[in-house]
Amino acid sequence: MKKIPLRKCTGCGEMKPKRELIRVVKAPAKTDESGAVIEGGEISLDLTGKKPGRGAYVCKDAQCFEKARKARRFERSLSCKIPEEVYDQMLEELTRA
Repeated sequence: MKKIPLRKCTGCGEMKPKRELIRVVKAPAKTDESGAVIEGGEISLDLTGKKPGRGAYVCKDAQCFEKARKARRFERSLSCKIPEEVYDQMLEELTRA
């Protein structure tokens, strides 16, 4: 029997199969030769689950997303500050998906 990978929803805290969740990803920061950051790690929804970077998972439910947003759980798990417009953009994508 094949093992199903489980992930914890950032909103409700339930363990669910990875396929049932949407990944929120922070892309790795790009640096130049001197080590200065050119492009910071941008945060986006990863509907394919294949984007590189640090990820956090959330149910395909707007309520769970709002719960995680309110408690700043995405910021904690991705260890960075997330602007409000990024949250709004992700919520819009989530409701469309």
